[in-house]
Amino acid sequence: MAYDNQKHNNYIIQELVELFNKFPGIGPKSAQRLAYFTINQNHDEVKKFAETLLLVKEKIDLCAICQDFTIDQQCKCQDESKNRDLICVVEDPMDIIAIDNSNAYSGTFHVLHGVISPTQGIGPDDLKIKELIERIAASTSSIKEVIIATNPNLEGEATAMYITKMLEPFSVKVSRLARGLPSGGDLEYADGVTIGKAIEYRQEIEL
Repeated sequence: MAYDNQKHNNYIIQELVELFNKFPGIGPKSAQRLAYFTINQNHDEVKKFAETLLLVKEKIDLCAICQDFTIDQQCKCQDESKNRDLICVVEDPMDIIAIDNSNAYSGTFHVLHGVISPTQGIGPDDLKIKELIERIAASTSSIKEVIIATNPNLEGEATAMYITKMLEPFSVKVSRLARGLPSGGDLEYADGVTIGKAIEYRQEIEL
């Protein structure tokens, strides 16, 4: 019986390890450390952690306008101090944090939630591109420039060109961040100075 209990305990721990292993950037060893760290916490701390996870899933949704994460549709894209002439298109919400921290951009954002990647089975319809087009179409003449800030890799470039093509019918300038970002690098890991320069020296895309 003791042996069976031990097997049962190991199964529960392993299940926790596998859950942590699903997190991006968390390998098997890190997942194991997180699992045992969780086990060693007191009951109240673990309960608070679990309740916060559930609260996040229950309360946070996508903004109907910019597709960023928001609570009860009270999104920062509605901030009147934002320059509504500009939309910066990013891959994910963490890119917004990186750009905001650079203090080099005062416009609004639009989150794609990914990039076009045929190898991963991700096409334009799997992203928030249609919502971007609808947003621009509904804005009449208020939006003057769309800055595409997808990462400087193959998928990011392909996504930028696709969006540029889709925006051809509209009277908006389409630009791309300058090449200050390292090739293949992620925007969220770039420092504020680098991002600021990439925005300042952005280049218009011409088809």
